[in-house]
Amino acid sequence: MSIQRREIRQVLLITLILNLVVAFSKIAVGLISGAISITADGFHSLMDGSSNLIGLIANRIAEQPPDEDHPYGHRRFETIAALGIGVLLLVTAWEIISSALERLQSNQQPEITPLTFAVLLGTLVINLFISRYERREGERLKSELLIADAANTSADVFVTLSVLASMVLVSLGFVWADPVAALIIVVLIGRAAWQVLRSTGGVLVDTAPFASEKLIELAQSIPSVDRIVRARSRGPADAAYIDIDVMVPPEITAEHTAAIADAIRQTMVEHLPGVVEVEIHFIPAPNAEPDYALAARARADALGLSTHEVRVTAGPDGRVLEMHVEVPPGQTLEQAHEQVSRLEDDVRAQLPDLDDVVTHIEPSLIVETDHCPAAEEDAIISSAQAVLRQNYPAVDWHHFRVSSLDDGIALMMHATLPALTSVEEAHQIAESAEVLMRADLPSLRRVTIHTEPPE
Repeated sequence: MSIQRREIRQVLLITLILNLVVAFSKIAVGLISGAISITADGFHSLMDGSSNLIGLIANRIAEQPPDEDHPYGHRRFETIAALGIGVLLLVTAWEIISSALERLQSNQQPEITPLTFAVLLGTLVINLFISRYERREGERLKSELLIADAANTSADVFVTLSVLASMVLVSLGFVWADPVAALIIVVLIGRAAWQVLRSTGGVLVDTAPFASEKLIELAQSIPSVDRIVRARSRGPADAAYIDIDVMVPPEITAEHTAAIADAIRQTMVEHLPGVVEVEIHFIPAPNAEPDYALAARARADALGLSTHEVRVTAGPDGRVLEMHVEVPPGQTLEQAHEQVSRLEDDVRAQLPDLDDVVTHIEPSLIVETDHCPAAEEDAIISSAQAVLRQNYPAVDWHHFRVSSLDDGIALMMHATLPALTSVEEAHQIAESAEVLMRADLPSLRRVTIHTEPPE
């Protein structure tokens, strides 16, 4: 159990005990004196104890993980308990109404003593303490439950004040003030019961805690998400489950969809408090225009290969797909060609409108690298900077790094370009800069240039 949850439970337990003391004190004095309004106020305070009890149950149930019989957790037990309390509140309200109507007909005067006022004033002080204590602890522990319960207890202060006023009127001979005050309290109890029943009923019938339009808006804020087929939510707002159906190109890979799903989940959790789980389902777009690069990379992934520089050109007899394919190093050309030929066949099968597939085979360079000696590293960076500043003086070249490969040197750097530079133009600058540096530094085997806008 976390420290925060333990402290919240302690506050709820203290508040529950105090609310029960207040409730039973009022009920006892109400029964002894015959004052219906005091008895009704006692039952109203008993409702506060019930809300504390629900909070304790929720706090305890929240610790229980899902199991085989309850794969979605045990949150609904709290809902059922709250529903039962709502029903009991309605029964209590009916009993108070019956007693108040009988008192109005009989015109019987309750027996008001100094003890009656003492108990009411004492419970009023306790209610004030509970309200301030819960609010202070709720703000310290950042608990919405405690803050909400403190607001409910604050309302009881005004109820108790109205009962005190009615007792003063009864002492002055206005007997009707007692049942009238009781009927006013019944309205408050009925209102609370309706709120409990409406809230719990909404959860039991799977009323959506979040509007689907809001879910779609959040999901589509992810750049790679284009179309949402359906967005649903269920459960209480503080323990909600969300289902999102996303339409994607048929060629998309499992790795790509996993990244999209993670981004959607993170966005939902950041913007919607109380989300327990987000399920993402992917649906292939029907009759979609094929994404040639995505399809080629997907087929390469399935064979354990990597591709880059994928492009489609118009040939005399149709479209031609060109791509560079990285194969594991250490193979013979025959072995590599066999793998790449299978990739070409798979791409043709998935994209039948292609006239030809042309591949360039190269070894992958996923190898461990070492740092160069400081003198050699400084010399390489100085030479690269001289070439870059001579040919691209307007570009801010920075963050140079040098490492050793088995057959040469790897050079990495950042290039800051104007924010409105197109991606194509930025790529062309990086490609040209790489060619110039390779010509000046024959030992370069890999050049990585990260282009970025100004901060």
